[in-house]
Amino acid sequence: MDFQWEQGFTDIQQSEIEILQAYQVTHEFYQEVQYREDFEQHCQWYAETAERHQQELQKMRGDINLFSWFLRGRGTN
Repeated sequence: MDFQWEQGFTDIQQSEIEILQAYQVTHEFYQEVQYREDFEQHCQWYAETAERHQQELQKMRGDINLFSWFLRGRGTN
């Protein structure tokens, strides 16, 4: 035997559960979006840094090796 107030109470609980479930799904979705944006930003930074390092390496390979000049005068002991 169900009382009228019990039915209303369970409807309210069900509504609150659905609201909390919707909030949780929405929160998880935005967390995933934020994670993917952060990851994309990291990948972009990594690619730019790698490209800059490659350019610096090519420049260094074309520079005069001053360190070898200092070692040349020492000879082999």
